[in-house]
Amino acid sequence: MIAVMLLLLLALVPPRALAQQPFVTHCATCHGEDGRGTARGPGLAMNPRVAEQSVEQLRAYLERGNPGAGMPAFADLPAADLLALARYLRRINVETILSPPPAADAGRRIDWGPPQPGDWRTYNGNDSGNRYSPLTQITTANVASLQLKWVFPMGYFGLEVTPLFADGVLYATGPNRVVALDALTGAALWDYSRPPSPGLVGDSRLGTNRGVALLGNKIYFVTDNAHLLALDRATGRLLWETVMPPAAPAGEQHYYGGTVAPLIVHDTVVAGVAGADAGIRGFVAAFNAETGALVWRRWTVPRKGEPGIDTWQGPEPIRGGGSTWLTGSYDRSSDTLYWATGNPWPGGDDRDRPGDNLYTNCVLALDAKTGELKWHYQFTPHDVEDRDATEPNVLVDRVYKGKPSKLLLHADRNGYFYVLDRTNGSVLLAKSFLRRVDWASGIGADGRPVVIDPHGCPTDAANWSSTAFSPATGLYYFLALEECIGKPTGYPDQTGQRFLRALNIETGEIAWEVAQPGPARAKTWSGVMGTAGGLLFYGQPNGGFVAADERSGKTLWQFPTNARMKASPMTFSLGGKQYVAVAAGPNILCFGL
Repeated sequence: MIAVMLLLLLALVPPRALAQQPFVTHCATCHGEDGRGTARGPGLAMNPRVAEQSVEQLRAYLERGNPGAGMPAFADLPAADLLALARYLRRINVETILSPPPAADAGRRIDWGPPQPGDWRTYNGNDSGNRYSPLTQITTANVASLQLKWVFPMGYFGLEVTPLFADGVLYATGPNRVVALDALTGAALWDYSRPPSPGLVGDSRLGTNRGVALLGNKIYFVTDNAHLLALDRATGRLLWETVMPPAAPAGEQHYYGGTVAPLIVHDTVVAGVAGADAGIRGFVAAFNAETGALVWRRWTVPRKGEPGIDTWQGPEPIRGGGSTWLTGSYDRSSDTLYWATGNPWPGGDDRDRPGDNLYTNCVLALDAKTGELKWHYQFTPHDVEDRDATEPNVLVDRVYKGKPSKLLLHADRNGYFYVLDRTNGSVLLAKSFLRRVDWASGIGADGRPVVIDPHGCPTDAANWSSTAFSPATGLYYFLALEECIGKPTGYPDQTGQRFLRALNIETGEIAWEVAQPGPARAKTWSGVMGTAGGLLFYGQPNGGFVAADERSGKTLWQFPTNARMKASPMTFSLGGKQYVAVAAGPNILCFGL
């Protein structure tokens, strides 16, 4: 009789619940009962790296574990339980990963509200590239009361995303993944994901992604293999997909990848590509926001007969590099798009590419409607040390040296801070922001560096992470690295020290600086955000997330994330309250008063 009752009870339990039980028993403590992850372990549901594994591969991984990553071995589990676990992991990925579950309002038209002052609708919060927010609720007087409101684990330990915010929703990305989150609670509203693409190289292979773009009822996202996707903003449903690079001519192989957060300009989605370290012909392109059709493409490396080919005094640069993986800036008043370009290829072996190698290591000023080149400026001609110019180009309108000016501010990886006239590209100021620069003695009157030794220091003085300019102080804020390691004989090593630096843009002088704690060579490069509350928010090499006084750099608040910070912060306002969000390690963190 008891056996019959047990059989009846088992018949009432859904098969999915039976399959889930081993997961709840053995895995939920670290990965959560729903498999979406916790602070102790990454998410396993809708995880591209899990989705690409077969049942047998998953079973074998569970059996042997990965102690170095904190994953215990389950070799002592019965074979049937191991197999059940593997099958369950496979199902919660493959059966859901390509088509997200429909939301309650799927199929219903949503009239999204107009942009609000507290929104953060682009990668930098605004088209100018200046990560300086007008929000004032969080100030130097009350920031000490800032508290963690929620955490969302993305399950990927190298997040570089800056979330977007509009209409109560945050949109964040991981490897080939977009998640919509309730901004008040951090709860997932929808989750779109696909497995990693095979055959990639560099950051694209690692799954690096810096965010999405937003227009109307669509979210735009670049995949690891340089496909541009449009997702339904309400449900995460895939609406269309466009392959960004054109088909390569016969005999050519280009290693295109995608890591960029796109930018909306007019009714187009503008995006660039990664891959120059392995060989590509770089470009930035605009696509129709409604259909995904190509509107224009601007190549960063010329072919025979094209302007700039005379700067490649060797074989035709079929795969000359010039990646465009950092989100550009846009000036509505002149309808000009400013986009940064990366290093030439091959990087260190320059025997077949004598000359300046245009248009690598440049800022390109482009007609936003056509992609036509208005002007360019090359920060490091003939780069041989990976001194990408893929650092932020911040657009500022200000009285400069006595006259109203339209400026472009840029702290370059080569160790120099530049103020350009963004109407024509002329150099108004170029000054070293490091204590030691060996590769050049300065920037000449013609705007070209006076090169001493192209292999000299530095190679990584600044990087792609966000910078900010405060109209209240007239100071430009960024993270700098004093480092000179592994150079030829005659260059004494510097072990490296990071600084938060504030520069006077009139003179280029350091107004103040704050030495940063933590490993000197930690690949953190967390960006800087300023606010009208008189604050700077940034990440430290030791994993500290800091709020500082913009006038002095004094730390006013700090939160230990205990994770590598490789992302730039953002801020938003909801229900009359200001919040600050940042990615740290595998998590999205949200703070409020």
